[in-house]
Amino acid sequence: MIIARSPLRITLGGGGTDLPSYYEEREGFLISAAIDKYVYITLHETFEKGYLIKYSKYEKCSEIDEIQHPIIREALKMLEWDKPCLELCSMADIPAGTGLGSSSSFTTALLRALHTMQGNIVSTRTLAEEACEIEMNRLKEPIGKQDQYIASYGGITCMNFHKDGYVWVDPLRMSDETLYNLEDNLILFFTGFSRSAGNILKEQNDKSKEHNEDMLKNLDFVKDLGYQSKKALEKGDLDTFADIMNVHWEYKKKRSGGMSNPQIDEWYSLALENGAQGGKMIGAGGGGFLMFYAKDKVRLRNAMKDTGMSEVRFRFEKEGSRIL
Repeated sequence: MIIARSPLRITLGGGGTDLPSYYEEREGFLISAAIDKYVYITLHETFEKGYLIKYSKYEKCSEIDEIQHPIIREALKMLEWDKPCLELCSMADIPAGTGLGSSSSFTTALLRALHTMQGNIVSTRTLAEEACEIEMNRLKEPIGKQDQYIASYGGITCMNFHKDGYVWVDPLRMSDETLYNLEDNLILFFTGFSRSAGNILKEQNDKSKEHNEDMLKNLDFVKDLGYQSKKALEKGDLDTFADIMNVHWEYKKKRSGGMSNPQIDEWYSLALENGAQGGKMIGAGGGGFLMFYAKDKVRLRNAMKDTGMSEVRFRFEKEGSRIL
């Protein structure tokens, strides 16, 4: 049996500038951080011919083309899979559709496991690019490249997205003290809402392709906020980083009416009134997780607990996608 895992992620700055509709014109930049919540894939070669697949659904297929799960089907086709006696199972620490990049974590873990069963050694960059090929090119999802790369690389990583599609990857150069303080003071709360990132991002993607000036100016500003976040984090200025989170959220909401809703806005205001210095919705928006930076964590936790939201505690993760 082969077991692979890939981490989920949070975005620390510049989110949204990793879509081709933007970076192919103006280049993108963001900071992403892998966390110790994972998607797991297990593979087992069976005696019975066929594909036994277990995720939120159950599939039993005799041919690859019969597989309904699009990522699994396309991964097997891309790798020219020739072992027709396969049992595949997926598990995750966090539900899908919650803004932590679970789809790309699933894809990278799946590819890592399949390559291992084939006896292939693949680089971290190759793994990320293959995941991008499946999700963005074969399945035509209107998403960016952040999630595939951070799931593959892990760590707290700066990414520059070049016009030709190349992603330059570099670790964020932050002191240990700043890292520990950031880790201790970032808090995630689950809103209870899940959503499709593709549906939320489609509006941004379409407007960027149409050269909508308001959208492009918004993303230009958010990219600059990403550089400001990098500077603040590398200087150890976490108060400024928290302030930038608030500005980022305000600009993110302007990109689509689906980014927020009255309930999310109410929770956000409540958090700022009870110890949070900065915050934003993680991922495409519209649901999933609210993330706050707070030094007065007890006060914030008590206030948010009364809303019924659950906190998910996490640490940063350094390893990226790997075989267990």
